[in-house]
Amino acid sequence: MSVVTLLPVDDFVARLRQFPEPCFAGTEQILRFLEENPVAPATLEPYLFWDARHYTRNLIDKTALYELIAICWDIGQISSIHNHREQNCWMAAPIGRLMVQNYRVLEQDLKRGTCRLEKTDAVEMNREHPCAVNPLAPVHKVCNQREFRARAVSLHVYSRPFDSCDVYSDEQQTCGSIGLSYTSMYGERVTPA
Repeated sequence: MSVVTLLPVDDFVARLRQFPEPCFAGTEQILRFLEENPVAPATLEPYLFWDARHYTRNLIDKTALYELIAICWDIGQISSIHNHREQNCWMAAPIGRLMVQNYRVLEQDLKRGTCRLEKTDAVEMNREHPCAVNPLAPVHKVCNQREFRARAVSLHVYSRPFDSCDVYSDEQQTCGSIGLSYTSMYGERVTPA
């Protein structure tokens, strides 16, 4: 059995910043980096802000190539079904575990706000099992299921910073675009506009 060393988040960021641009074009290299370099949960504490009503998005690091965000999930919190505007995404859960439900888009008309989706695979994300969003089928949602009975934190590496995404409702067969914001940046809570 191999011993896994947990990396302080500052060391994780320093190593992530060493990757050249081509590494962010595919998903294999950054996924392997997440698998081999799990972050020590205690070192994330300055970046973790919680809200009982909604998950929070907390910026840890941002360059022209990527942004690193810690998302705090209270028990039962779930994201909208969404995409990442043609950016690659890698996710790890240094605290707790989360379910990622993937979808196939059968039809989409953003101008009319209509869509048809079907569920595909679902994967559990935890410290031992980070995942990469499939660039060919990037629509998914993330959920901290009630039966997990614990808060969770996921780290997300996006291959280029972006400030909006498309969201979907499989029940209502609707879709649209929304803006994204941060709950905190570099350990400081953002004051709402």
